[in-house]
Amino acid sequence: MAQPASRQEDDVRRIVGPVVDDAGLYLEEVRVTRAGNRSVVRITLDLPETRIGSLDSDTLGEVSRALSAALDDGDVVPGAYTLEISTPGTSRALTTARHFRRSRTRLVTLTPLDGGEAVTGRLTDVTGDGDGTVLVLDGSRSIPLSAVRRGKVEVELRRADGESDDGAPDPEAEDADPAAVSESSGADDDAVTRRPHHGATGRNEEG
Repeated sequence: MAQPASRQEDDVRRIVGPVVDDAGLYLEEVRVTRAGNRSVVRITLDLPETRIGSLDSDTLGEVSRALSAALDDGDVVPGAYTLEISTPGTSRALTTARHFRRSRTRLVTLTPLDGGEAVTGRLTDVTGDGDGTVLVLDGSRSIPLSAVRRGKVEVELRRADGESDDGAPDPEAEDADPAAVSESSGADDDAVTRRPHHGATGRNEEG
Protein backbone atom coordinates (compact mmCIF):
# COMPACT_ATOMS: atom_id res chain seq x y z
CA MET A 1 0.00 0.00 0.00
CA ALA A 2 1.35 3.43 -0.93
CA GLN A 3 2.28 5.71 1.93
CA PRO A 4 0.16 8.86 2.34
CA ALA A 5 1.74 11.95 0.81
CA SER A 6 3.17 14.53 3.16
CA ARG A 7 2.14 18.18 2.98
CA GLN A 8 5.56 18.99 1.54
CA GLU A 9 5.11 16.37 -1.19
CA ASP A 10 1.71 17.86 -1.99
CA ASP A 11 3.35 21.29 -2.28
CA VAL A 12 6.02 19.93 -4.64
CA ARG A 13 3.36 18.18 -6.73
CA ARG A 14 1.40 21.43 -6.97
CA ILE A 15 4.48 23.27 -8.26
CA VAL A 16 5.78 20.66 -10.72
CA GLY A 17 2.40 19.35 -11.96
CA PRO A 18 1.77 22.13 -14.52
CA VAL A 19 5.34 21.81 -15.85
CA VAL A 20 4.91 18.07 -16.36
CA ASP A 21 1.52 18.61 -18.04
CA ASP A 22 2.99 21.23 -20.40
CA ALA A 23 5.67 18.71 -21.41
CA GLY A 24 2.98 16.15 -22.28
CA LEU A 25 4.22 13.75 -19.60
CA TYR A 26 2.73 11.96 -16.58
CA LEU A 27 3.71 12.68 -12.98
CA GLU A 28 4.11 9.18 -11.56
CA GLU A 29 5.38 9.94 -8.06
CA VAL A 30 6.79 12.63 -5.77
CA ARG A 31 8.81 11.74 -2.69
CA VAL A 32 10.56 14.10 -0.26
CA THR A 33 12.91 12.59 2.33
CA ARG A 34 15.80 13.73 4.52
CA ALA A 35 19.40 12.71 3.90
CA GLY A 36 21.73 14.20 6.49
CA ASN A 37 21.46 17.97 6.54
CA ARG A 38 19.53 18.26 3.28
CA SER A 39 16.29 17.04 1.74
CA VAL A 40 16.05 14.75 -1.27
CA VAL A 41 13.23 15.47 -3.74
CA ARG A 42 12.55 12.47 -5.99
CA ILE A 43 10.26 12.98 -8.98
CA THR A 44 9.30 10.05 -11.20
CA LEU A 45 8.00 10.85 -14.70
CA ASP A 46 6.49 8.68 -17.40
CA LEU A 47 4.88 8.90 -20.82
CA PRO A 48 1.07 9.02 -21.07
CA GLU A 49 -0.55 5.59 -20.89
CA THR A 50 -1.53 5.78 -24.56
CA ARG A 51 2.14 5.72 -25.59
CA ILE A 52 4.34 2.66 -26.13
CA GLY A 53 8.08 2.71 -25.46
CA SER A 54 10.35 4.63 -23.12
CA LEU A 55 10.76 8.29 -22.29
CA ASP A 56 13.82 9.44 -24.21
CA SER A 57 16.77 11.03 -22.40
CA ASP A 58 16.63 14.32 -24.34
CA THR A 59 13.03 14.99 -23.32
CA LEU A 60 13.78 13.95 -19.76
CA GLY A 61 16.74 16.33 -19.64
CA GLU A 62 14.66 19.25 -20.93
CA VAL A 63 11.83 18.76 -18.46
CA SER A 64 14.36 18.25 -15.64
CA ARG A 65 15.70 21.76 -16.17
CA ALA A 66 12.18 23.19 -16.21
CA LEU A 67 11.26 21.33 -13.00
CA SER A 68 14.42 22.55 -11.28
CA ALA A 69 13.59 26.17 -12.16
CA ALA A 70 9.98 25.78 -11.01
CA LEU A 71 11.04 24.38 -7.63
CA ASP A 72 13.58 27.17 -7.18
CA ASP A 73 10.89 29.78 -7.88
CA GLY A 74 8.26 28.01 -5.78
CA ASP A 75 10.54 27.69 -2.74
CA VAL A 76 8.47 24.87 -1.17
CA VAL A 77 11.47 22.87 0.10
CA PRO A 78 13.27 24.86 2.80
CA GLY A 79 17.04 24.64 3.17
CA ALA A 80 19.40 22.73 0.90
CA TYR A 81 18.00 19.87 -1.16
CA THR A 82 18.95 17.42 -3.88
CA LEU A 83 16.66 16.96 -6.88
CA GLU A 84 16.45 13.51 -8.49
CA ILE A 85 14.32 12.99 -11.59
CA SER A 86 13.83 9.51 -13.03
CA THR A 87 11.54 7.20 -14.99
CA PRO A 88 9.97 3.96 -13.73
CA GLY A 89 12.18 0.90 -14.16
CA THR A 90 11.22 -2.63 -15.05
CA SER A 91 11.30 -3.64 -11.39
CA ARG A 92 8.16 -1.61 -10.72
CA ALA A 93 5.23 -3.85 -9.82
CA LEU A 94 2.35 -3.58 -12.28
CA THR A 95 -0.76 -3.01 -10.20
CA THR A 96 -2.95 -0.54 -12.11
CA ALA A 97 -4.49 -0.42 -15.57
CA ARG A 98 -2.16 2.46 -16.39
CA HIS A 99 0.92 0.39 -15.48
CA PHE A 100 -0.22 -2.39 -17.81
CA ARG A 101 -1.06 -0.03 -20.68
CA ARG A 102 2.45 1.39 -20.46
CA SER A 103 3.80 -2.18 -20.61
CA ARG A 104 2.14 -3.14 -23.89
CA THR A 105 4.49 -5.11 -26.21
CA ARG A 106 6.50 -6.24 -23.16
CA LEU A 107 6.91 -9.78 -21.84
CA VAL A 108 5.09 -9.86 -18.50
CA THR A 109 4.40 -12.33 -15.71
CA LEU A 110 1.01 -12.11 -14.00
CA THR A 111 0.38 -13.34 -10.46
CA PRO A 112 -3.27 -14.40 -10.04
CA LEU A 113 -5.31 -13.04 -7.17
CA ASP A 114 -6.47 -16.53 -6.21
CA GLY A 115 -2.91 -17.78 -5.64
CA GLY A 116 -2.85 -19.94 -8.75
CA GLU A 117 0.07 -20.49 -11.09
CA ALA A 118 1.66 -17.37 -12.57
CA VAL A 119 1.08 -16.68 -16.27
CA THR A 120 3.81 -15.33 -18.58
CA GLY A 121 3.25 -13.87 -22.03
CA ARG A 122 3.66 -10.82 -24.20
CA LEU A 123 1.11 -8.15 -23.37
CA THR A 124 -0.43 -7.18 -26.69
CA ASP A 125 -3.32 -4.99 -25.53
CA VAL A 126 -5.32 -3.68 -22.59
CA THR A 127 -9.03 -3.29 -23.30
CA GLY A 128 -11.99 -1.89 -21.39
CA ASP A 129 -11.78 0.25 -18.29
CA GLY A 130 -12.65 0.20 -14.62
CA ASP A 131 -13.84 -3.20 -13.39
CA GLY A 132 -14.05 -4.34 -17.01
CA THR A 133 -10.34 -3.90 -17.81
CA VAL A 134 -8.91 -6.96 -19.59
CA LEU A 135 -5.26 -7.86 -20.23
CA VAL A 136 -4.68 -9.48 -23.63
CA LEU A 137 -1.62 -11.71 -23.99
CA ASP A 138 -0.15 -13.31 -27.10
CA GLY A 139 -2.06 -16.34 -28.25
CA SER A 140 -5.34 -14.42 -27.76
CA ARG A 141 -5.30 -15.09 -24.03
CA SER A 142 -7.52 -12.67 -22.12
CA ILE A 143 -7.25 -12.20 -18.36
CA PRO A 144 -9.42 -9.76 -16.36
CA LEU A 145 -7.31 -7.25 -14.46
CA SER A 146 -9.57 -7.88 -11.46
CA ALA A 147 -8.19 -11.46 -11.34
CA VAL A 148 -4.55 -10.31 -11.18
CA ARG A 149 -2.79 -9.48 -7.93
CA ARG A 150 0.19 -7.89 -9.67
CA GLY A 151 2.39 -8.19 -12.71
CA LYS A 152 6.02 -7.63 -13.55
CA VAL A 153 7.97 -6.95 -16.72
CA GLU A 154 10.46 -9.64 -17.66
CA VAL A 155 13.85 -8.31 -18.74
CA GLU A 156 14.71 -9.14 -22.35
CA LEU A 157 18.22 -8.54 -23.63
CA ARG A 158 18.33 -6.59 -26.84
CA ARG A 159 20.79 -6.72 -29.68
CA ALA A 160 21.78 -3.86 -31.95
CA ASP A 161 19.92 -5.55 -34.83
CA GLY A 162 16.60 -4.98 -33.06
CA GLU A 163 16.06 -8.59 -32.00
CA SER A 164 15.39 -9.83 -28.50
CA ASP A 165 17.45 -12.50 -26.77
CA ASP A 166 15.35 -15.27 -28.34
CA GLY A 167 16.08 -14.04 -31.87
CA ALA A 168 12.57 -12.71 -32.48
CA PRO A 169 12.09 -9.14 -33.75
CA ASP A 170 11.88 -6.73 -30.85
CA PRO A 171 8.37 -5.16 -30.90
CA GLU A 172 9.85 -2.00 -29.36
CA ALA A 173 12.76 -1.66 -31.78
CA GLU A 174 11.32 1.51 -33.31
CA ASP A 175 11.15 3.10 -29.87
CA ALA A 176 14.57 1.95 -28.70
CA ASP A 177 16.66 4.81 -27.37
CA PRO A 178 19.48 5.39 -24.85
CA ALA A 179 17.00 5.97 -22.02
CA ALA A 180 15.51 2.53 -22.61
CA VAL A 181 18.80 0.66 -22.36
CA SER A 182 19.21 0.77 -18.60
CA GLU A 183 15.49 0.15 -18.11
CA SER A 184 15.55 -3.00 -20.23
CA SER A 185 18.60 -4.26 -18.37
CA GLY A 186 16.72 -4.20 -15.09
CA ALA A 187 17.58 -0.84 -13.56
CA ASP A 188 15.11 0.42 -10.99
CA ASP A 189 15.00 3.79 -12.68
CA ASP A 190 16.87 6.05 -15.06
CA ALA A 191 17.94 9.00 -12.93
CA VAL A 192 19.18 11.79 -15.17
CA THR A 193 19.73 14.66 -12.80
CA ARG A 194 20.96 14.93 -9.24
CA ARG A 195 21.24 18.59 -8.55
CA PRO A 196 22.03 20.13 -5.14
CA HIS A 197 20.25 23.36 -4.29
CA HIS A 198 20.55 26.13 -1.73
CA GLY A 199 16.81 25.90 -1.05
CA ALA A 200 15.52 29.39 -0.29
CA THR A 201 17.98 31.13 -2.59
CA GLY A 202 16.96 28.94 -5.51
CA ARG A 203 20.49 28.73 -6.91
CA ASN A 204 22.20 25.56 -7.98
CA GLU A 205 25.48 24.64 -6.35
CA GLU A 206 28.17 24.25 -8.99
CA GLY A 207 30.80 21.58 -8.93
